[in-house]
Amino acid sequence: MTTYLDVTADTPRHRTSAIKLYGADAFNGMRRAGRIAAETLDALAPLVVPGVSTGELDDFAHAAIVAAGAVPINIGYNGYAHATCISVNHVVCHGIPGAKTLVEGDILNIDLTAVVDGWHGDTSRMFLVGETSLKARRLVDVTYECMMLGIEQALPGNHLGDIGYAIQRHAEKHRYGVVRDFVGHGVGLVYHDQPDVAHYGRPGTGPELRPGMIFTIEPMINIGKPGVKVLDDDWTAVTRDRSLSAQFEHSIGITETGHEIFTASPKELHHPPYR
Repeated sequence: MTTYLDVTADTPRHRTSAIKLYGADAFNGMRRAGRIAAETLDALAPLVVPGVSTGELDDFAHAAIVAAGAVPINIGYNGYAHATCISVNHVVCHGIPGAKTLVEGDILNIDLTAVVDGWHGDTSRMFLVGETSLKARRLVDVTYECMMLGIEQALPGNHLGDIGYAIQRHAEKHRYGVVRDFVGHGVGLVYHDQPDVAHYGRPGTGPELRPGMIFTIEPMINIGKPGVKVLDDDWTAVTRDRSLSAQFEHSIGITETGHEIFTASPKELHHPPYR
């Protein structure tokens, strides 16, 4: 049975079995954190070109988050050493930035979280490197559509299964695979909290959505089968069949009448190409 917890000053700042329900101050905090995270991705857009290394992109994101007065929370998280995860082509998620340089035709996801006064703005976005194949662009477009269709179902009185079903139905209509191994999650004062937000499911199932819930929706969609494997670095997840993968992520809150996206692009750079 699902339990809900109204957040107060005394509420523990760690993952609990209950789904946290936040108030107006929390939504204000999430707006600040989400905007910095989104502004950082906006600023990265013109830098994603052939010849740039993923390490250089990570360095830029780190500096931008700090300059904005936020904390790049990924650094030190479970031993991770970078501000971002950068996942290129067949890397599903948690790609580690480094010396790898991007080449014409690559697609990549940049995932980052900016923390302001304890509030976590968690988001990711896809980028295209130069001219990419029609197949790759279509995957990126459909993945963005999947996320937004899921967000459309984020309404009070609906259920998490409604979100997952909307995503799964759209992806599978295009014969893509929906990754099961990684899910969205509650967020707010806790980085990864209840509830888990699967990107597949059945309508009317799972916890009911209530005002004050804050969580991410972050579908990972593969051109091929949904299977993934984690490499020996214990972070990088790749498609088992080496097919291309794409992901978008927003942090959202459930309101009395609908939802609010905290990590929307201030420059309206919602999906590539960013021109």
